[in-house]
Amino acid sequence: MEPAKEICQRVVTNIEKVIRGQFNAIRKIIGAFASGGHVLIEDYPGTGKTTLAKSMAKSMAVEFKRIQFTPDLLPSDILGVSIFNQKDQSFAFHQGPIFTNVLLADEINRASPRTQSALLEAMAESQVSIDGKVKPLEAPFFVIATQNPVETSGTYPLPEAQMDRFALRFSLGYVPLEEEMEVLADQRQSHPINDLKPCISKDDVQQLRNRVKQVRVSDELREYAVQIVRATRSAEHVSMGASPRASLALMKTAQALALFDGGEFVTPEHIQELAVPVIAHRLVLNPQARFSGLTAEQLVEDIVKQIAVPA
Repeated sequence: MEPAKEICQRVVTNIEKVIRGQFNAIRKIIGAFASGGHVLIEDYPGTGKTTLAKSMAKSMAVEFKRIQFTPDLLPSDILGVSIFNQKDQSFAFHQGPIFTNVLLADEINRASPRTQSALLEAMAESQVSIDGKVKPLEAPFFVIATQNPVETSGTYPLPEAQMDRFALRFSLGYVPLEEEMEVLADQRQSHPINDLKPCISKDDVQQLRNRVKQVRVSDELREYAVQIVRATRSAEHVSMGASPRASLALMKTAQALALFDGGEFVTPEHIQELAVPVIAHRLVLNPQARFSGLTAEQLVEDIVKQIAVPA
């Protein structure tokens, strides 16, 4: 059986043929996928959010679909619709794009909250309820959503329940000058993503996810993760802290990163690395905090510094 670290490295190498200078972002998206979570990539236009999502999907021999979220998008455009067949006098269900393995929800905050909520059940339980029937989604099911944090015209902020479904939220940022020059060189003739081929199979994906569950997490580290999450609930300037779902996401993604690093157990460093991308987007700060310039990311960083690290 191929070591899980080598499977992860193959995916990294494949994605880096397209995405330059974004190792930490690639590491996070693989960690979320391997642990069964979903990701929200939030950054400025043109930083490579959609390209990263497509590169991740094309690196695996799985089905990939993309939904461009717009204000007029309806829940049925995502889930599917039953159409009456006059010939045999019956309804036939036509699947929507949510019936896939990797779903790119591009610019998710451009759709109405009603449409955004169509993803809630799918992301939490890998199933959808349509016409009174529950329809399971084929494993693996992985949602990669993107949004622009600075453009507010024609957008709808994601409700707290939707944000809580994402295991991780992170940004890409701008790459160094040398890396940006390589991006230009790569695309002189055509975009390198056009030549990207799958490097892992569905069996590799299942093996990876099974191995993540076997990574050991000590009682002390479980308590450490829970203490960080619980501290957000009583922190000053926080109207709503992180839920137990955040504790689960922190533990599972830490297991995935430990496996990514070739380890057999989680370390405090894995918890610390993931605290902000796992917890910050789940917090609701009060108006006083927002007016003073305090961000959820800063608050989580302060909490991590205050909680004693297990010996």
